[in-house]
Amino acid sequence: MQGFKQEPRGIEGKVAFVTGTSSGIGLLSAVALAHAGYRVVASMRDLDKSGPLLESASRQGVAERLSCVQLDVTDHAAIDQTIEEIAGKLGGIDLLVNNAGFAVGGYVEEVPMEAWRAQMETNFFGLVAVSRSIIPIMRRQRSGHIINISSLSGRFGFPGYAPYAASKFAVEGFSEALRHELLPFGVHVILVEPGAFKTSIWQKGFEQIYAQPDSPYQAGMEAVLRYSRKAAETSPDPQQVAELIVRIARTEAPHLRYPVGNGARMSLLGKALLPWKWFERVTGRMLR
Repeated sequence: MQGFKQEPRGIEGKVAFVTGTSSGIGLLSAVALAHAGYRVVASMRDLDKSGPLLESASRQGVAERLSCVQLDVTDHAAIDQTIEEIAGKLGGIDLLVNNAGFAVGGYVEEVPMEAWRAQMETNFFGLVAVSRSIIPIMRRQRSGHIINISSLSGRFGFPGYAPYAASKFAVEGFSEALRHELLPFGVHVILVEPGAFKTSIWQKGFEQIYAQPDSPYQAGMEAVLRYSRKAAETSPDPQQVAELIVRIARTEAPHLRYPVGNGARMSLLGKALLPWKWFERVTGRMLR
């Protein structure tokens, strides 16, 4: 890791570690946190893709507060080594943003098991592994925030995206339990639950759709994709998610859940209040 000198850790010297920063919410969050005064360690699988992040940081005048490291969250040995090096050089880690992830789509019957495993390995087990590596540091500090980027798909099982929804439901349950475990040590676990935003996860997700020739689910999958593409075209700027992450980082006692995006809170309220049969009908109408 290059780009930082070891300095006393005051308010302006807090350290943030962000995963999945080559694009989208991870990139924007890393730059926003650097702008807010954090020393940001931005991780990504391929450092050759760091150009957009570094260019954005340079444009905003915060490049000196940001350093890139290569990390694949499915490589658990590398995670421990990387976290140990960061904590040793910078004196600790105050904020973790678990953002790395991708989306697999397709109807359950047609998604091969290796795709299910790959989805869970990155979106869930990778998040758990990074968290486990950083928890001892925060526990000894008796302070810290762990922000897990979930999704509204962690509260809604939408047809055609069962692997992604399953991974995010797992993140939700893990985060609830971990919050109870770490609160006595002054460490807060938080879930950010974005709806649809203009990020590359949509296009990448469309490329990860599994479907069989002459599928009995063809009509349903086509409806899901039409709805998804329309949502992608009309979705808002993900900068608001990055700004929310900064506000949470600055909050001494944050809530557990922060839904964000067009209609996110209303959707959750509707699911909580409507009888399930009604909710099924609403989902069916959305796909017609």
